[in-house]
Amino acid sequence: MAGSLFAAAQPAGADGTDRPDRDHGYGRTVDVQLLSFNDFHGNLEPPQGSSGQVTELQPDGSKKTIAAGGVEYLASSLRDARAGNPYSVTAAAGDLVGASPLISGLFHDEPTVEAMNGLGLDVAGVGNHEFDEGLAELRRLADGGCHPEDGCYTDGRTYEGADFPYLAANVTDEKTGEPVLDPVYVWKKKGVKIGFIGVTLEGTPDIVSAEGIKGLEFHDEIETLDTYAKQLRSQGVESIVALVHEGGFPAASAGGAYNYDCDTPGPGAGISGPVAEIAKGTTASVDAFVTGHTHQPYACTIPDPEGKPRSVTSASSFGRLYTDTTLTYDRRSGDIVRTATRLPHARNHVVDREQPKAPDMTSLVEEWNALAAPIAAKPVGYISGDVPRAGTESPLGDLIADAQLAHAETLDEGAQLALMNPGGIRADLTYAASGGEGDGVVTYGEGFTVQPFSNTVNLTSLTGEQLLQVLREQVSGANEASPKVLQPSAGLTYTLDLTKSGADRVVADSVRLDGQPLDPAATYRVAVNSFLAGGGDGFPTLAEGTDPLVGGDDLAALESYLTANSSAEGPLAPPAADRITVVGQ
Repeated sequence: MAGSLFAAAQPAGADGTDRPDRDHGYGRTVDVQLLSFNDFHGNLEPPQGSSGQVTELQPDGSKKTIAAGGVEYLASSLRDARAGNPYSVTAAAGDLVGASPLISGLFHDEPTVEAMNGLGLDVAGVGNHEFDEGLAELRRLADGGCHPEDGCYTDGRTYEGADFPYLAANVTDEKTGEPVLDPVYVWKKKGVKIGFIGVTLEGTPDIVSAEGIKGLEFHDEIETLDTYAKQLRSQGVESIVALVHEGGFPAASAGGAYNYDCDTPGPGAGISGPVAEIAKGTTASVDAFVTGHTHQPYACTIPDPEGKPRSVTSASSFGRLYTDTTLTYDRRSGDIVRTATRLPHARNHVVDREQPKAPDMTSLVEEWNALAAPIAAKPVGYISGDVPRAGTESPLGDLIADAQLAHAETLDEGAQLALMNPGGIRADLTYAASGGEGDGVVTYGEGFTVQPFSNTVNLTSLTGEQLLQVLREQVSGANEASPKVLQPSAGLTYTLDLTKSGADRVVADSVRLDGQPLDPAATYRVAVNSFLAGGGDGFPTLAEGTDPLVGGDDLAALESYLTANSSAEGPLAPPAADRITVVGQ
């Protein structure tokens, strides 16, 4: 996707009026439909458990849970939405790939890019997960060609790449200072021009493995958007949409419902977090924001620095929702109309599973499933009930930590505890069968969906004081505004007091290992995945450990643990998730 994508200005008619349009005559304005989604993460098949549900607020105040997601339904929803809209553009705000289920992840997400081509995606910004396998692999996904190690997956067929541009305006080569992918794209149709700028969160290096972003620099989102908005305008493009892979968090009053009123009691009052500040601070030249990263649903109106309203949206994750935003395009000015009476209208819609499936997407899913089936269907363990990932401490988080400690003990009999980052747990383990394997059977494919990152289980030595600092980093520093509570292996217990602030939330004298108080001067052998071992997710103290030892694949560790500790006759019970005592939750 090389080369400049700036568009030249289209002049008005000689008499100062708008140029005629074949569909809409000489009307001064035309409505442009912007369809968008984010954080798809390779979920070609309908996601399972809570990951495949949305909550809908009913007129009477009650709530309804709706099964949603899956590319067969997403394609149908988008195609139905486009019907009758001659000016329709579809955009995504990052993390289309990465942390994907086996059907996509096993094939380096080629199936997902092919699906995005098929459902008509016009442009996408990058997210942090686009860098999971490094820049060279991201470029291959965009440009095509078979994988350098795994090759082509079917005889006589070469992967052709993306039909849409990937944008990364704030990601530059640390040596040249130049963007590593195109920063902007201009969508044009019958005289209508809309510019797109794609940025990922500046903090991407904190949440991606060091190898994945080696040689890259990530820059401030607002400064980048301001710079490229100015460049677009200098090229005659006045209508601008920002694709921002950074997000916000709905107010507690939303109760998890995708259709809550984000503008009650005032514009943008129902959302907080980084994207709210980005939206408030970015130049008024940007007319709308499509955002992501936090996997939350919202459709807000946040005033720009000049006080004009503009939409800020996110469609949750995994293809469960899509956003439909109406942009009123003024042919005379070339800009989007944004006034108190004619502001961009945005609404999230459910990708429900009651609608017909898109046949071409069904064929795509079946084709890739056939290739993955021999690996995916292999049973690796048995569970007696759902093992969810939700909660400050989750049953699945504890299970994974126990599995990693068990693996670490095979490497070093001195291993004492394990810690697992919640963001590395991508789905629930559900008791109900996802295929023909039977209830309670955990397959390799299900395990892959839970832990798709191919991290290794690493050992490091920390002093008791350092270990306490790691626990404090869960709720302070980079994680103070949005805590990341590490999931502990059996034997590690402590109290988290949420009535306090910052590092004080961890009650220091409550920390116990196998019932014994933490000794600040003692040395502890701690197992973490390779991402955490490098200081990822805002845990710099983990990178200060000594005597490192690199173990095996984290998914293999989970597989081995399930195989060793469960059977059809004796399934594994979900852990009680009682290792962290939470006060004030």
